[in-house]
Amino acid sequence: MTETFISWGMDPNWAWGVATICGILLIALPLMLAVAMIIYADRKIWAAIALRRGPNVVGPFGLLQSFADGLKVFLQETIIPTSANRGLFLIAPIITFTVALMAWAVIPFNSGAVLADINVGLLYILAISSLGVYGVILSGWASNSKYPFFSAMRASAQMISYEVSIGFILIGVVLFADSFNMNEIVKAQQGHGLGIVNAFGFNLLLFPLAVMFLISSLAETARAPFDLTEAESELVAGYQTEYSSMSFALFWLGEYANVLLMCTLNAVLFWGGWLPPIDWAPLYAVPGIIWLFAKILFFFFVFSWVKATVPRYRYDQLMRLGWKIFLPISLLWIFLISGYLMLTRYS
Repeated sequence: MTETFISWGMDPNWAWGVATICGILLIALPLMLAVAMIIYADRKIWAAIALRRGPNVVGPFGLLQSFADGLKVFLQETIIPTSANRGLFLIAPIITFTVALMAWAVIPFNSGAVLADINVGLLYILAISSLGVYGVILSGWASNSKYPFFSAMRASAQMISYEVSIGFILIGVVLFADSFNMNEIVKAQQGHGLGIVNAFGFNLLLFPLAVMFLISSLAETARAPFDLTEAESELVAGYQTEYSSMSFALFWLGEYANVLLMCTLNAVLFWGGWLPPIDWAPLYAVPGIIWLFAKILFFFFVFSWVKATVPRYRYDQLMRLGWKIFLPISLLWIFLISGYLMLTRYS
């Protein structure tokens, strides 16, 4: 895109700046629309599983329900508790929302179609996703209320616990792909499974890591059955209890942007990203972005399906799963993968 602006006679520095801004808008604006649509899809899936109709009044088939909800919160008054730390109280949802968008900068939507094609893309995502804890902690502490504070403590412990496992799981992917670059990780999956399937997930050494990554994604985004940060019977509405109006909406948007990000990472890291499922020439006629969106929608359906059917874990079960099961298994798997690659690829 930079070259296009330069060909129009624009100064190279200005061309780079304008191209970057256009790239950000091309990701951020459709992402916000996608968030509105997946909230609607989420509610429709829950309704179908519970034999209900779901949103069906606002717009055709209820498609405009999310926009109506957005307008409602936009028109509400922003109430700040008297004893809250005003500055931190207001900046916490902004941090959550901003961090949720920043990670998309290195996601490849097609071959070369990425805003920042950096060599350490996977490390960038790990670093950015870790920053999301700060928005949660600040919102709980700045509210100066015990229930949001307890929820913030739970959320931070939960996110940190599962980020440790996710870090070790991703080492296995990096070892096989031999790169931290997201584009290279996708390309390394071409024909990887049995010589015909474009996915790391069909590798017997990586399939258990793919399953653990999916479950850890649910925990990282505080989705059911790991939604203990918003356990209604214990913590009212979690760290968002004191929030209203657009500050509450920013938490909501950030949460669903993170859900979409985790669905995308599942698709990109283990299931071929923008590659077709089978390494067969006619399938490559379909644009890569279509394959990626199809995989994202599949994983989002799995997220909604789990939320609608699986009962919530107890907190001790959540911590036990993260520290006593996923962490040792992911460590063991790194040794197995390293040994296998030393015997086969580097012997």
